[in-house]
Amino acid sequence: MPSALGPETVQQRLSDLETHLEQENPILLNAVQSFRTLDQVAYDLHLLPRNQSFASKVPWWPLISVLGTFSAGKSTFINDFLGQNLQRTGNQAVDDRFTVIVYSPESRSHALPGISLDSDPRFPFYQMSQQIERVAGGEGKRIDAYLQLKTCRSDRLKGKIVIDSPGFDADAQRDAILSITDHMIGLSDLVIVMFDARHPEPGAMRDTLQHLVAATKHRPDSSKFLFVLNQLDTAATEDNPEDVVAAWLRALGEVGMTTGRFFTSFSPSKPPIADDTRRQRFEAKRDADLAEIYQRIDQVEVERAYRIVASLRAIANELADETLPTLTRAVRRWRSRTLWLDIVVLLAVVGSFLGWSIAAGHWEGLSYQPDWLAWMRAQGIDHALQYAEGAALLALLGLHFGVRSLAAATLRPWLRREAKNKALPGDVLAAFAANTKRWGREFSGRPFGFSQRCERLISDVLHDCETYVQSLNERFTNPKGLQD
Repeated sequence: MPSALGPETVQQRLSDLETHLEQENPILLNAVQSFRTLDQVAYDLHLLPRNQSFASKVPWWPLISVLGTFSAGKSTFINDFLGQNLQRTGNQAVDDRFTVIVYSPESRSHALPGISLDSDPRFPFYQMSQQIERVAGGEGKRIDAYLQLKTCRSDRLKGKIVIDSPGFDADAQRDAILSITDHMIGLSDLVIVMFDARHPEPGAMRDTLQHLVAATKHRPDSSKFLFVLNQLDTAATEDNPEDVVAAWLRALGEVGMTTGRFFTSFSPSKPPIADDTRRQRFEAKRDADLAEIYQRIDQVEVERAYRIVASLRAIANELADETLPTLTRAVRRWRSRTLWLDIVVLLAVVGSFLGWSIAAGHWEGLSYQPDWLAWMRAQGIDHALQYAEGAALLALLGLHFGVRSLAAATLRPWLRREAKNKALPGDVLAAFAANTKRWGREFSGRPFGFSQRCERLISDVLHDCETYVQSLNERFTNPKGLQD
């Protein structure tokens, strides 16, 4: 669904983004210009309306998502990380909405409704109401029941966005919640999946295991998932608390997760474990794991820079390797079908005319060496042709445009499947429609706006991506060990 923003608004927001990145990360500032280049290619090909930008589909702020079952300690973990009690906690489901937490210099925190996220392209849930509506009809208008925005004054939150999620255990609003979760996972730089040590058996974790573990083990970005067995302090009274951890790892192994980074933890704000020996052992393991988790959170800005360049490169590659070939194939198929149908229609018209004229006896008396002009005058055909010439031309043009539309209609289902299966960047259906409405495209067989210039611009962006990665490597690495 097209954005309600005007082209000027989109360009202004890109300019604002460039102003922000000018001091934060000049490398990403150049990446914005590369996004503009891809936008121009898409505008020329009608793959993107001028009130949209590929850059708006990429979150420019580092995102950390916290997922898991109800009562797994997600909100407590976030409160401990922020250093304040922002999120409500409890053994039951105390919040069934996705909460986007952002930094604010104000000492007082604010809770804002879901529309604050749904209508602002700077945040990860922009126009989420439309996606909810597609998977759960009628629910899109209830965006406030699914999303909320909270502000927080915590130095750890500067330059980051943390997302707290509802649990996976409830069937209510299930389709919409899973759709939002998939969207959130795709955008996140770090995904922390929390399990409850009090219920580590597979049955209690069914939804989380299937949707987060089994569905993500083959993802190319699977390294961004951290799995945490939380509230392990409740197992301190067990004779062998290691059995709890073993049961959890066994449950992960049953769904195919045999590698990955696993942690155990519990909240430092909870009452201490009574037994000193066990307390020291549990707390030492917790502190080490939390330190590593927090370190990964601190590193998301670096990962974000690489992710944005990777997204830019992926869009450029998919435009060159998938979208443009698919659009070209569609236009050529449309051209071929249109011309063949034109021939069929023309033959049918000529055949119908001959059949009618023969049945009307117009051809009687015609010799093998006729005086065509005299014969046509005798039949009155010459005058009829003079009067009918203009009407016939208009009729043929009308038939031709009808044939064009028919040929396009027969190809749309195939093209829609291609776009869905390949997840093509840009609206290839809109580009195809723009081509089929232009006079002369059926004789060219090449998409409108597709030229060597487009290919060169995409190639330049791909080359720039390599330069950006090298620049990032030089910023964050020093293989030669040289002193600054």
